[in-house]
Amino acid sequence: MPWIRNKPVRIVMRWQLIVTLAMVLTLGLLWGFHGAASALLGGVVSIISAAAFSAIISRYQGATASSALITALKAEAAKVIIMIILLWLVLTLYKDVVAVGFIGTFAVTVLIFGMALFVTDNAKNCSN
Repeated sequence: MPWIRNKPVRIVMRWQLIVTLAMVLTLGLLWGFHGAASALLGGVVSIISAAAFSAIISRYQGATASSALITALKAEAAKVIIMIILLWLVLTLYKDVVAVGFIGTFAVTVLIFGMALFVTDNAKNCSN
């Protein structure tokens, strides 16, 4: 993910990937292939929307508070729209989805993305 210039977002997206893989393994053992696939799809929905968010904020070049706020709102709107479309696509196209695994993994990875506020951007405190 070198194209993501925002370090906290990059770190949080890495954690989203780690949690998604852990959920895939766990739900694969509990519910088999469809449980693992549902967990993977739930995590991927969140990761793709986070990537869209980070692509928009990475292009930000402004210097005023209002332009930063507008960019943040555009990025958040794009993230939510992409989430809704991807959730709808999975729930309508994948007939054997394990809803608990899909929605559970999605919810956990979305909450993890919110943790970007708590990740420091200071090079001294962070090794990534």
